[in-house]
Amino acid sequence: MQSQTETPAPTTVAQTVADAPAGNWVDRYAPPGWRPWLRLSRADRPIGTWLLLLPCWWGIGLGMMATGPRWFDLWIAIACALGAFVMRGAGCTWNDITDRDIDGSVARTRSRPIPSGQVTLKGAHVWMVLQALVGFVILLTLGRTAILLGVASLALVAIYPFAKRFTWWPQLFLGFAFNWGVILAYAAHTGRVDAAPVVAWLGGIAWTIYYDTIYAHQDAEDDALIGVKSTALLFGDNSPTILLGFAGLAVVLLALAIVLTGDGLVIGLIGLAGFAAHLLWQWSRFDPKDNSGCTRLFRSNRDAGLILALFLAVAGLV
Repeated sequence: MQSQTETPAPTTVAQTVADAPAGNWVDRYAPPGWRPWLRLSRADRPIGTWLLLLPCWWGIGLGMMATGPRWFDLWIAIACALGAFVMRGAGCTWNDITDRDIDGSVARTRSRPIPSGQVTLKGAHVWMVLQALVGFVILLTLGRTAILLGVASLALVAIYPFAKRFTWWPQLFLGFAFNWGVILAYAAHTGRVDAAPVVAWLGGIAWTIYYDTIYAHQDAEDDALIGVKSTALLFGDNSPTILLGFAGLAVVLLALAIVLTGDGLVIGLIGLAGFAAHLLWQWSRFDPKDNSGCTRLFRSNRDAGLILALFLAVAGLV
């Protein structure tokens, strides 16, 4: 009998991952030997990097609204983009290490690199550490307060993969980790933590519960069979109503964060109105039984978050 620490017999390196977008750049252009590692980091599914990055850019915008723009903000934006890519990769690698047995039991995830045998467990650990080290080097450029916040975020990242085992609210724990960047980037700009980024973090958490519950509906049947918890299962048929509430909570909290900065309110709130309109558009098309539709709506949150990020940046520059 195969032990839990072993991986299945390797499959061909050219194997794709079931839930990756068709024709993604990893499958088309990456050297074959790199593809399993890039898939392990979810580089073939960039939406997660966007959803980790966008709160960081919100934080820069809020910081500029609070204290004015600086040339260093350009580096913060670039550093956040690079950091989001490698730390999302490290987090996904850690998630796949801890979930390797669960992933092998779910149709959507059994083709991932570890359960399919494309990457060994030892190799995955090494890859995770390498990505985390790159992220740490980037973090060192952002100032003492941001460094401390970045180190603290590792606890949130470490806990998240286990949340689905002990709570119906793993999306809440994902929100804790994925929106931490709004506080970190604000601190990189200002050197301190104020009320505005903390309130924006809470708003981002509500947003994450909204979009990741939509995503989790794809796996609801498999999760129920193997005993994994999620807000999709918890909310059940009441998901549309409850998700509308979380979307509204996200908008209210983000509005409060913008007001707390004191400057650029009109432009910031216009951007928030665009963000809110996008969430409402998603909600009007949400069908928990439509797996492909849930995927499309989930990915569209990149556009929702980007609308707000762009308007906050303009508000901070004028």
